[in-house]
Amino acid sequence: MPSLCNALAALRGFPIVRGMKAHALSLLTLLALTISSSAQGKLRVSSFSTILTEVAQQVGGDRVVVTGHVKPGVDPHEYEPKPADLKAVGEAQVILLSAKHMEGYVGKLKESTGTKGAVIEVGDGFASLKMKAENDPNKIVEDPHWWHSITNMRKAVKVVRDALIAKSPADTALFTDNAAKYLAKLDALEKWAKTELAKLPRDQRKLVTSHDAFQYFAKENGFTIYAIEGLSSADQPSSKKVADIIATIKAQGVKAIFPEKIENPKVLKEITKESGAKLGGELHADGLGEGEAATYEGMYRHNVETIVKALQ
Repeated sequence: MPSLCNALAALRGFPIVRGMKAHALSLLTLLALTISSSAQGKLRVSSFSTILTEVAQQVGGDRVVVTGHVKPGVDPHEYEPKPADLKAVGEAQVILLSAKHMEGYVGKLKESTGTKGAVIEVGDGFASLKMKAENDPNKIVEDPHWWHSITNMRKAVKVVRDALIAKSPADTALFTDNAAKYLAKLDALEKWAKTELAKLPRDQRKLVTSHDAFQYFAKENGFTIYAIEGLSSADQPSSKKVADIIATIKAQGVKAIFPEKIENPKVLKEITKESGAKLGGELHADGLGEGEAATYEGMYRHNVETIVKALQ
């Protein structure tokens, strides 16, 4: 690291340093070079998913430097990379994407990777849930919100582990061990969630959500989803869709509606007023949040606890 070496050279001019023995200065120089070499030897990872940022940090440990471009609380459906993001991508060895068409800028990132970066579209490695597009019933689209399935999360951890190993085979043992520890945490989380959700009878497992982001959760845990918006938070419901949701809530006896960052709060107000359902608490749909939801485990626990409390 040139700046560090220059600083050491400059220090030699100070009286206190001139009085140091040569071997002490040599040790100091060696230490600086070791630190520099260690920092330069780490894998650089660019992540465009809050979920995958955590996975990369946990699996990579102190052998990786992870740049999370999409921050907690930012809507990944609407995110667009900035020049600084593209610069970081150009310097990264591994670039992680949720994929399943979540990121509309994949081509732009691939153009910025240079020769050393591996673009890993994690979600494309396992089966998709498919549904009709909100504004075109004749079009079938993939649901990109795969992380609400713990089974999918296990697969994602292995994908990230293998991507890191491919770039740094010498760290295979470390990455494998770290991944195993993270997978064990997911196993414990799944066991806890099954116990909590068992408090809800099957006929009460009905979720009215802001946008259609919980189909993987629903499939894994026996819920039915009635979404106000489409797959993207940018999909705004028509008057007919709102009327249909109100009718469904009444017919199905749904107790609560679960908002997130819905674009039009007036819609929620209208639905709760006309249907008699209450607001059940905010769910984290598009990735990690802040505070208790700043980790995957915290986010998932928050969602489960919020759902069970509102629907019991």
